[in-house]
Amino acid sequence: VYLVESGGGLVQPGGSLRLSCAASSPRFPATPMGWYRQAPAKERELVATFTRDRNINYADSVKGRFTISRDKAMTTVFLEMNSLKPEDTAVYYCRGTYGSVEVWGQGTQVTVAS
Repeated sequence: VYLVESGGGLVQPGGSLRLSCAASSPRFPATPMGWYRQAPAKERELVATFTRDRNINYADSVKGRFTISRDKAMTTVFLEMNSLKPEDTAVYYCRGTYGSVEVWGQGTQVTVAS
């Protein structure tokens, strides 16, 4: 596993969570780039990501509610999630690169429920 996510959990509708993603080991300095999610019985989908030209793409469903950011060293990527809805419930995965290889984290569960 090249990337490790943290910050998931159970939150009530309207609440907030902050996810983090970083390389799992300094021996394998993967660069985290963005976030995807997969809900039960659904395909994995883009949530938010930095592009290679340093722009940001958001899924329409999270625009205005989620914010992606990263530290200056670009070793950690964050996802600030506000105004969470039950439909945001999913496993959130961090995607990045290690050299020219695409790498993923194991995922962190986000559950939005009363």
